Amino acid sequence: MINITMFSSAQKVAGQGVGSAYAELMSLLQDYLATDFDVQVNKYRRSDISHYHTIDPQFFLSTFSKKRGRKIGYVHFLPETLEGSLKIPRIFKKIVYKYVIAFYKRMDQLVVVNPSFIPKLTAYGIDPKKVTYIPNFVSKQAFYPVTAEKRRRIRVKLKLKPTDFMIFGDGQVQKRKGVDDFYRLAVNNPHLKFVWAGGFSFGRITAGYSHYEQMIQDAPDNLLFTDIIPRSELNEYLNAADLFLLPSFDELFPMSVLEAFNTQTPVLLRDLDLYQAIIANYYAPATDYEQMNIIINQLAQNPLQLANLASKSKAAADYYSEEHLSEIWREFYEQQANQNEVAHES
Repeated sequence: MINITMFSSAQKVAGQGVGSAYAELMSLLQDYLATDFDVQVNKYRRSDISHYHTIDPQFFLSTFSKKRGRKIGYVHFLPETLEGSLKIPRIFKKIVYKYVIAFYKRMDQLVVVNPSFIPKLTAYGIDPKKVTYIPNFVSKQAFYPVTAEKRRRIRVKLKLKPTDFMIFGDGQVQKRKGVDDFYRLAVNNPHLKFVWAGGFSFGRITAGYSHYEQMIQDAPDNLLFTDIIPRSELNEYLNAADLFLLPSFDELFPMSVLEAFNTQTPVLLRDLDLYQAIIANYYAPATDYEQMNIIINQLAQNPLQLANLASKSKAAADYYSEEHLSEIWREFYEQQANQNEVAHES
């Protein structure tokens, strides 16, 4: 049996996609591949594969041990993607950016959740042959569509009227996520309901913290900021929603979109180039605030168009299923373990 050690602190910070992606992979390994791999977490034992999910300094130091076996790094961000998320003092910025790339270069193989990151990593001097694309996924046990009656009860619990058209978004409250546009849409559409599930996962070092803290306090009556909520509650919000909206300016492969797909909730996204390679034709695209505003109001008045979007979400959920991804991960880990054996023999 292949020994895999996962190195991660992703779940120490609530409300971030890295933690969700880590949790989903661990569940998949347990549910589908338990007889193929012996998986331990943060154990400094001898391993065939060490899979690094976060770039903690102690994990970086561990890469110099011969016990680590084949070192796999999960690329959830690049230095430039930190710009709109964290407020890093200029004096430390170059150090942080160099450290991120140094960590990735310590790996024998990198995994990206979006192929658009491969040329960007290449530009940092990383061999593209050392980068593998494996998409994200979410569990159908955690995120799934509910019956019409249960949806009605959920909406009653959330104090939504049968006639309310509710738009739902989630993620950290930060500029990169497009929260400003979400807020503006709510202000300019008082006849619609808006809910944003998420908060400040990194507290005051979040870029624009004071601005967004004031925004939450000044939210209009038709906009609710829930703060960070357990993932178990997200399924209810997604099922209660008429439309999922993520107006992000920069993403890899957002877990929140996959969660919406799994609940068969219609999806509207800012049309980022990096989505074209992974989820093209599964969502309604909008280039800017004005187009989002037009599409939202069109969908609120057009049940057939909304139903068509829901069917696209179902198709996306079927493609990015656990069953499909379990075979991809099995093949990947077995291939990496074989390369580790070849390296030892040579």
